Amino acid sequence: NPPAATSSTAAPSSASPVDPSLIEAVLWDFGGVFTQSPFHHLDDYALQLGTTAGELVDLVLGYHEPDGDHPWHRLERGQLSMVEASHAVTALVAAAGYDGFTVKDFFATMGGMEGGGHRGAMFEVVATIRDSGRRNAIVSNNIAELSSKWRPLLPEGLFDDVVDSSEVGVRKPDPAIFAVALERLGGVAPERAVFLDDHAGNVDAARAFGIHGVVVGAEPLLAADELLGLLGLRRR
Repeated sequence: NPPAATSSTAAPSSASPVDPSLIEAVLWDFGGVFTQSPFHHLDDYALQLGTTAGELVDLVLGYHEPDGDHPWHRLERGQLSMVEASHAVTALVAAAGYDGFTVKDFFATMGGMEGGGHRGAMFEVVATIRDSGRRNAIVSNNIAELSSKWRPLLPEGLFDDVVDSSEVGVRKPDPAIFAVALERLGGVAPERAVFLDDHAGNVDAARAFGIHGVVVGAEPLLAADELLGLLGLRRR
C-alpha cells in the first residue's frame, strides 16, 4: 500500500480483456479500499523526521521489499506481537538516522479506519457483485491485535470469507494467500477471479498467479467502476 501505487484515474489497470461470464469471484483488500488510504497523509510527518513518506513506509512496513524477515512482515504473518514489531521498526528508523519517530505517531498521522466517505458505496458495489451470483472475499495483510477494530466494520453476510494474513500465516504478495482465498471460496480457478488492492505490487503478484487485477487509487470508486465494467455490471 505505498504512496507510489498507481491510480485507476488513468488507463484501466486490468491487464487484459475479461469475459465477464467467466468471473466467479472477487478478492478485495481492506485498507485503502474500504477505508481511506493512509499513505496519502504521511508527507508532513516524514518531513518532520527529515525523510520522505516512501522511505518511511519502506523502513516501518517494508512494503517495497519482497515478503521476508522484515519485522512488519513477521507481524502480519502472526509471528511477532505488535509490541515486538513496534520496538524492531523503531530501531530500524533510528538506525537510518531519523530521530523522534514513534509507531504511535506514525499511525496517528496515517489515520484510522475512516471510510473517506466511500465505504457505504463500496459495500453497495460488493452487494451488486454478490447479487450477480459471484463470491466475494477480503484478502488482507493485517495484525492480530487489530482484528477487533476492523472486522466489525464488515456488514454481516456481505463477504463469503475473510482471509487475514495474521490468521493464515501468509501475507501478500506471497501467492499462497491467494491460493488460500480461492480454495476457501470453493476452489475457484485463478483466471476466474479478480483482485483489488491499493498496493500495485500486490496486484502484480495476483496477476502473476493468474488472477485479473485492478489497482485502487486515491478514489476507490473509480476502481470499483472499472471492476464492474469488467464484470458487465454497473453501480446501482
